[in-house]
Amino acid sequence: MRMKTILKQIMVKQMHFYRKAYPVILKYGLILAGVNALILFPDVSATTRWWCAGVSMAGFLFICFFFRVPGRKPSPDDQLVYAPADGIVVALEEVMEEECLHMRCMQVSIFMSLLNVHWNSLPVSGRVEYYRYHPGRNLVACHPKSSIFNERTSIVIDTGTARIKICQVAGLIARRIICRLREGDRVQQGGELGFILFGSRVDLFLPLSSTVVVKLGDRVKVNRNVIARLPLEKESDREEAGSSNKKAGFV
Repeated sequence: MRMKTILKQIMVKQMHFYRKAYPVILKYGLILAGVNALILFPDVSATTRWWCAGVSMAGFLFICFFFRVPGRKPSPDDQLVYAPADGIVVALEEVMEEECLHMRCMQVSIFMSLLNVHWNSLPVSGRVEYYRYHPGRNLVACHPKSSIFNERTSIVIDTGTARIKICQVAGLIARRIICRLREGDRVQQGGELGFILFGSRVDLFLPLSSTVVVKLGDRVKVNRNVIARLPLEKESDREEAGSSNKKAGFV
């Protein structure tokens, strides 16, 4: 049923394949075609031929299925943080972000299984303030320490009212993270963040003043579901306003 829906979406251009996946799809297609050509010899039984053909077709369809990119576009809103990935919310907790934000944040983590869309989108608009690639281990992506020890990228986007950190985290099977962003880039909400190959997660680190609207166990869709609402003004502006009110005797 899911494959039928996907084929229908491709036909009406609501879904396409990741642009850098075509060489991979072609390579696997040629390999599978070569394997099936070898079993055409007369001494191979018809049962074996049909079995190999079926497995090859299933494998090829899975490769195409994995590299799909949904055509969803979010309704632009500077206050909203959209889901950067398809998957299930596996972590929702207050943490101390030590790498670049150096402040307490609300961490929201989305785990992607092999069947989820692995294309990642930008949850907010703004300027890329920080970008780092970290080589590392390949723990299961839902492991609490995977965002610290695993291979990952760290991106901080300044929206003008908040600084948000996004981590693409490789999982047990994942062996490559694709992210073309660089410091200084201006990015648009719903645009391409990158792609993670074969099982992974995306972590969001949000200001504590954000209003998180998802719960543990929620299933979310990239560019469709809202993760949180950002504050309307900068944290520093609120602190300055609070200090001014105290000095004026309003607090």
